[in-house]
Amino acid sequence: MSALANKRILLGITGGIAAYKSIELVRLLKKAGAEVQVVLTDGAQAFVTPMTLQAVSGMPVRSSLLDVDAEAGMGHIELAKWADLIIIAPASADFIARHTQGMANDLLSTLCLATVVDIWLAPAMNQAMWSHPATQKNVGILQQRGIKLIGPESGAQACGDVGFGRMSEASAIFSALEQALQPDQALTGQHWLITAGPTMETIDPVRFISNHSSGKMGYALAHAAQSLGAKVSLVSGPVSLKAATGVDLYPVKSALDMLDTCRQVGQENAVDVFIGAAAVADFRLKDVASQKMKKQADTDEMQLTLVKNPDIIATMVAEKQANFVVGFAAETQNVLAYAKDKLDRKGLDLIIANDVSRTDIGFNQDQNQVTVVAKDQTWTPEKAAKTELANYLVALIQSQYQSH
Repeated sequence: MSALANKRILLGITGGIAAYKSIELVRLLKKAGAEVQVVLTDGAQAFVTPMTLQAVSGMPVRSSLLDVDAEAGMGHIELAKWADLIIIAPASADFIARHTQGMANDLLSTLCLATVVDIWLAPAMNQAMWSHPATQKNVGILQQRGIKLIGPESGAQACGDVGFGRMSEASAIFSALEQALQPDQALTGQHWLITAGPTMETIDPVRFISNHSSGKMGYALAHAAQSLGAKVSLVSGPVSLKAATGVDLYPVKSALDMLDTCRQVGQENAVDVFIGAAAVADFRLKDVASQKMKKQADTDEMQLTLVKNPDIIATMVAEKQANFVVGFAAETQNVLAYAKDKLDRKGLDLIIANDVSRTDIGFNQDQNQVTVVAKDQTWTPEKAAKTELANYLVALIQSQYQSH
């Protein structure tokens, strides 16, 4: 049963194009067995309608602080007492600023002052607004008061800009709420070390060799493990993602940097589970040019001499840096055969194989589908958002680790 079953959730929606995602969030919460009361600000009603949200929530939508019928019994106070938790999605820059100042000039802001339950914000705004010092200061103040954040994510925005400010997808918000309400902190006391993203192998001061990994799967795994109580160290190549609050992030560039950092983290804190989700470059330049390499007028070719990078996952196994080691196999053909070979050859406990030749999953996609391979068993969960798949994988890895 979902941790959200029978929970009374007040969903506040503020003005912004991301408000359309909140319709799907209501559907997911209802499917999990929660009661959902929607409160709209005036700005939100320019993007979504009360009728639509009433249809999906099954409850009348509230929007006015001065509703004569509701306020006959101090309705806004009763509504604040009714909720088990409050989630504002999307939370605009304006709402964040007003709540930071303790304002109560509409129904939603008043409810947030009148409640004693946890408040969650899923910010959504232009990337410049999100990065503005005023917004960042407001967010910091709210977090100090115990307000919890989900997102925002980085990506293309409705205005055409690219950067942090996109509201998290409904499925990611749902997963974050469900994980937070799980009474079982099954990974408390464990240390999980996870690698994510690509590596960047320098050619000269302006060029490098890399790959298409976005880091989304590794970051989702880190968030899922941390949500279940694990101490999580995330060693990440260059990506445009923000690590979840509570995750210890170690940014690196090259494969050698990543290996050195993994060793260092492992030496400082014994590692229970190591997950090699990074897409590590197999080769690096033998000699890195100290100056920008110039085109030669007398030839159309350039030769680069590459040398093999160390195998980080195999090294972690050989040096016994972790009690349980999980690898990833990103393949374009013979996926299971190659995965099983890597499992045996590297001495792994589990390997997670995915077909990156598919355009709907894998690199730079929000969804993924994998096959988890052990020595004598395989698991193939359904295609899902990487955030949801991460929850499944962390639970499976923990189960296998306990029986190891």
